[in-house]
Amino acid sequence: MSNETSATNARRGQAPRGERIADWADGRLGIYSLAKSNMRKIFPDHWSFMLGEICLYSFIIIILTGVYLTLFFHPSMAEVVYHGSYVPMHGIRMTQAFESTLDISFDVRGGLLIRQIHHWAALVFLAGMMVHMMRVFFTGAFRKPREVNWLFGFLLFVLGMFTGFTGYSLPDDLLSGTGVRFIEGVILAMPLVGSYLQMFIFGGEFPGHDIIPRFFTVHVLLLPGIMLGLLVAHLILVFYHKHTQFPGAGKTEKNVVGMPLLPVYMAKAGGFFFLVFGVISVIAAIASINPVWAIGPYRPDQVSTGAQPDWYMGFAEGLIRVMPGWEWNIAGHYTVNFGVLIPIVVFPLVLAAIAVYPFIESWVTGDKREHHLLDRPRNAPTRTAFGVAWLFAYLVMLVGGGNDLWATHFHLSINSISWFVRIAFFVGPVLSFIITKRICMGLQRRDRDKVLHGRESGIIKRLPHGEFIEVHEPLTQEQLHALTQHEQPKPLEIGPEVDENGVRRKIKRSHKLRAKLSKSFYGEDNVIPKPTVEEYEEITSGHGHH
Repeated sequence: MSNETSATNARRGQAPRGERIADWADGRLGIYSLAKSNMRKIFPDHWSFMLGEICLYSFIIIILTGVYLTLFFHPSMAEVVYHGSYVPMHGIRMTQAFESTLDISFDVRGGLLIRQIHHWAALVFLAGMMVHMMRVFFTGAFRKPREVNWLFGFLLFVLGMFTGFTGYSLPDDLLSGTGVRFIEGVILAMPLVGSYLQMFIFGGEFPGHDIIPRFFTVHVLLLPGIMLGLLVAHLILVFYHKHTQFPGAGKTEKNVVGMPLLPVYMAKAGGFFFLVFGVISVIAAIASINPVWAIGPYRPDQVSTGAQPDWYMGFAEGLIRVMPGWEWNIAGHYTVNFGVLIPIVVFPLVLAAIAVYPFIESWVTGDKREHHLLDRPRNAPTRTAFGVAWLFAYLVMLVGGGNDLWATHFHLSINSISWFVRIAFFVGPVLSFIITKRICMGLQRRDRDKVLHGRESGIIKRLPHGEFIEVHEPLTQEQLHALTQHEQPKPLEIGPEVDENGVRRKIKRSHKLRAKLSKSFYGEDNVIPKPTVEEYEEITSGHGHH
């Protein structure tokens, strides 16, 4: 029948119906030209680039499961007496939000599994975002022209943190209610405006009657909408700027070596999506998270034992837990609580430093060129040391955020843990910075020795005069390229202090500071010079090469 239709269309001089529909759509949407220019786009093949895909797929899973949960959740703080399927809770007063969470867990088909998948996907999304950003940071993938895309990724991470917080606050259980109480205390610590903000956000005295409906609107509409827009913009810029790649044979700043988007990359990406979905589903099926029926509904006069936030909020929690309870009482009428105020100032400053770092490094180094080849972390020791120092500070504060659990599980003094965190927060990043920098310099020296002397083979040879040596195997051209392709820029110089006439030049303090910081990136103490061609030829052709 199809052959007859094709023959009839041919006699009439008409294209097949499917082709005509495609032409009609292309004439109005420009699909063909768009697809032609992008569907064969090349993507490099390296496992670390899959970290961003894990974030994307987790976000998709969050949206899909969130839509399902929204159909059954009631964001209301109106009180009811529970008489549902979970018998141990019969007769207990709770909000409709908590009651609907119990109904989703015990009465809705697949409700508990979807809840668990939703929560675990949120944790995987934020963990993937953090690891992905660290990969981008340590390899220098944030440099021009990708500074704006770094900001988009940073905003996705920060908004994901607050989306997660509003999400686990919605069930109105004792654990999440304790977290909301914590935030209320932070708001009240803000000088002058704290009490007004608290009344505005909660709609009255804590806990009020509006916070769950407001969190629900923010959680399902405002924050996901902004994140979706940022995600689309992020992906558009990835396509526009082309993908970064690790250095190697045939790879330059002007090309991308890898596989085309269609059909190879899309096939692999599709399979990887189902793999991520499957792993998260398995975790959700076997590992319980936020069992609200075991925690109970929120009551302002109770606090959950071992109350802990999700890991991504542990930094802020740790700052407040270990901060000494300093406060000023002004004229006996107004109290400034520095024990909470200082941490809530430090936390956004730390986040802001992460956001603007690409611009700071560009200003310090004076590097305005486009970069599409990635750095090996060892070849940028100062940047790598900064990243490790930040991670150390984050982990220390994570310990501080769970100081009670560390104390009970390891039979330690909670005061000792708090003092350890207070000291380690200032000393630890400095030590980790110095140690990381020394390690990077040692790795650079090892690379230099590899280039000059080859790779250690493990074969021991005895020379005629009795000396034992280890035979070194020469590196391949590709290995030599990988170890020597990186650039080693010179630090910025402020020039002579006097001009050719002997008149003292006016040098701005910012220029002096910039030159001094530039030496911390490219100075002699931070770079092991690559072997020159003459050195290489002398070693490889001389008597010292084994």
